[in-house]
Amino acid sequence: MDIAMIGLGVMGRNLVLNMADHGFAVVGYDRDAPKLDAMRNEAQGRSVRVAQTSQELIALLEPPRAVMMLVPAGPPVDAVIRDLMPRLVPGDQIIDGGNSHFTDTDLRTKALAEKGIGFLGVGISGGERGARHGPSMMPGGDQAAYERVRKIFEACAAQVNGEPCVCYLGTGSAGHYVKMVHNGIEYGLMQIIAESYALMKQGLELSDDELHDVYDQWNQGELSSYLLEITAHIFHQVDEKTGGRLIDVILDQAKQKGTGMWTSQDAMALQTPVPTIDVAVSMRDLSGAKSERLAASKLPRGPARAFDRDRDVFLQQLQGALYAAMIVTYAQGMALLRSGSRAYGFGLNLEAVARIWRGGCIIRAALLDDIRAACKAQPNLANLLVDPRIGQAVFERQNALRSVVMAAAEFGIPAPGLAVSLAYFDGYHSEWLPANLIQAQRDCFGAHTYERIDEKGTFHTEWRED
Repeated sequence: MDIAMIGLGVMGRNLVLNMADHGFAVVGYDRDAPKLDAMRNEAQGRSVRVAQTSQELIALLEPPRAVMMLVPAGPPVDAVIRDLMPRLVPGDQIIDGGNSHFTDTDLRTKALAEKGIGFLGVGISGGERGARHGPSMMPGGDQAAYERVRKIFEACAAQVNGEPCVCYLGTGSAGHYVKMVHNGIEYGLMQIIAESYALMKQGLELSDDELHDVYDQWNQGELSSYLLEITAHIFHQVDEKTGGRLIDVILDQAKQKGTGMWTSQDAMALQTPVPTIDVAVSMRDLSGAKSERLAASKLPRGPARAFDRDRDVFLQQLQGALYAAMIVTYAQGMALLRSGSRAYGFGLNLEAVARIWRGGCIIRAALLDDIRAACKAQPNLANLLVDPRIGQAVFERQNALRSVVMAAAEFGIPAPGLAVSLAYFDGYHSEWLPANLIQAQRDCFGAHTYERIDEKGTFHTEWRED
């Protein structure tokens, strides 16, 4: 067999079928018997074998052996590796296709390299449908190990204009790092879309049908993206239990698995601001405080007057604001990839990252063609906001973003993602920021010193006599 898959849940099983449909022989294994049965049933007529044990799985592989796993991040990954190691020999390879934290991937890469085993950390985006019909795949690690499975990955990845949405990204944990930032961008985009929903639902009091029509129309233009596409569809989905729209019976608490938080944590460690992603993580946490929010909602609060904006004008402003905030969110993510590549030695090609995100993945959008072009034209571009075309697109929509943020504040509809995207735009373009006062405060209370604009070096002042 060409490749093995350990973990036959929804993602693993669908990726096995995808590989088999492209002419590769795949053997799968899972400790859960019902998942083995499901694999057998779905794989009928394909070149797929189901192993009863990990020993049988290894025995069925063509050397050098490639074993991929799609299991939950953390201890389950290490458990699979421990089980495999006595049966592998130098030259074999292990592929982690889950959402592992990049620091864990670095440790595993080093430990396995000492035993002659290649290791790939592969971010996979696209969900169940993507795994079955073509995901975006983000591999990093041992380049020789990637070459062993390159044809398999290129065949089963999403295709855009004849280009597979996969390529070798860099050494070590580059693949899992890129996937982490991908998920951070995903958090930010979902938050600002949700805020646009709140402004239309609470402000303009649009019905579910009207919301569907707005998002569907927006998805035909510059906002075209997978997330807008599914958002439009969501407002038409009927709840089988009540007969009403499903969206209206879903609890307003959003969970998370941690990748957004990891993005924020690493961005803070690298001192690269990603405030739209940060606030998206925070708002998911706030949504989880449902009982507290219910109690607080009964207390007197801010504005209570009716939303009095002209519907058509506000919808046009909201469309421009959402597009501007989307660009800012991608700009923050790409800036973090640049910082991470430099700090961790990944050697990332950001043009390649934008290329493989154009199809299959959750954050695919028409905008990524412009991002790819910007990164190709200026490989050392510090930030997307200074690219002439992309920067101009935000500049032209800044008034729309300002109007929407002001309306949200005026009428008490929380829109922190849109607001902080505007603040990032303004801050990034500011020749002067009030950080000189912060320097002075730090030196005044803690003797942390400060720098001057007219002389090199660090200085300290005795600010007051106690």
